[in-house]
Amino acid sequence: MNILSSLSGHTQLRRLINLRSIAIIGQLLTLFVSWKVLSLDLNWQLMLSCIATLATLNALSVLRLNSPRPITRLELFAQLSLDVVALSILLYFAGGSTNPFVSLYLLPLIIAAATLPARHTWGMAALTTACYSGLMVYRIPLPHNHQDMDNAFNTHVMGMWLGFVISAVVIAYFVVKMAQAVRNKDELLVRVREEILRNERIVALGTQAAGAAHELGTPLSTMSVVIGELQHDALNQTIEFRDSLCLLDEQVRGCRRILDKMMLNAQDSGTGTIQTAETFMAEILDEWQLLRPTANYRYQSEPDLPRINTDVTVRAALMNLLNNAADASPERVDVIARQDTHNFILEIRDQGCGLSEEVALRAGAAFFTTKTEGRGLGLFLANATIERVGGQVRLLNREGGGAITLLTLPLA
Repeated sequence: MNILSSLSGHTQLRRLINLRSIAIIGQLLTLFVSWKVLSLDLNWQLMLSCIATLATLNALSVLRLNSPRPITRLELFAQLSLDVVALSILLYFAGGSTNPFVSLYLLPLIIAAATLPARHTWGMAALTTACYSGLMVYRIPLPHNHQDMDNAFNTHVMGMWLGFVISAVVIAYFVVKMAQAVRNKDELLVRVREEILRNERIVALGTQAAGAAHELGTPLSTMSVVIGELQHDALNQTIEFRDSLCLLDEQVRGCRRILDKMMLNAQDSGTGTIQTAETFMAEILDEWQLLRPTANYRYQSEPDLPRINTDVTVRAALMNLLNNAADASPERVDVIARQDTHNFILEIRDQGCGLSEEVALRAGAAFFTTKTEGRGLGLFLANATIERVGGQVRLLNREGGGAITLLTLPLA
């Protein structure tokens, strides 16, 4: 939440800088019209000095945006207060409360109400009210010709209209931006909550897997001892019986190797390896073919594939995706490797029945599976692993039947 607050402060200050820039341009144009068109005799030097001070504040605020230090609400309130003071000085030299642009006091008040806590909003209301009230007593009246009252009144009405237009445009702009910012923050919070929930599930699965690996060590050791004794006593048994014992012994040894590999991978899971995608794919496909010799696949790749950052978790995720494709299409799986400007892209195409509407919506969710003996964890863990390294996994239906698993990994 501190990160979100920091980003919000920088966002609000950037928005305030944009509005102040528009205000400075509008003030300069107003002074120009008052000088050239209306021929008013105002204190140009002091008024231009006030606008120059406001522009300097804007430039300093731009430099403040480059600082990583969080922008507090008090700092935003101080910025708005300086805008109110500058507006008050300009109005003081241009008729005070009789100036048609006095309604612009509402803008900083609306901005404070939309972005700051209640105490700062009430403080801004008190400041703008005090400035408005002071300008009713202390002001330099606008010079005018008493013999041409109709023209002066029309000018005043035109100024009121222009003040309303400026206020309406600024309020609409600010409210639209605020609404968009609220929607973006809500979407960010939803994504953060989903990621936290997914990480909690992964941690729970990892804890259970570690406990299961520790507990399975004892029965596997017992089975190895019993198989050894049976092999010693089976010299007089049939060849089929001895072959079955050998097969059982190999399976038990394979289970122990898997557990040992799990522990080794857990120790090295934080370290990544940078290698070419071609080497990575060759190693993965060779290992997959050993584990699944009946799988039939065809591999195609572009020349000079880039280097990518991989680790054991990415390898396991890719093995899961290949197994899913082979389960859906035992007759053949097409694996196509290519690249774009920023990513290594891998397409795994099967010739199965494709994705139904329900599967397309729920694919990748924990414990959702279409397999009879599935657990619904393979695609879920693959998604989590690939996203952790900055990649993405998507499932698409392919023309002519079957599905495409589209995997992207950032280039090293």
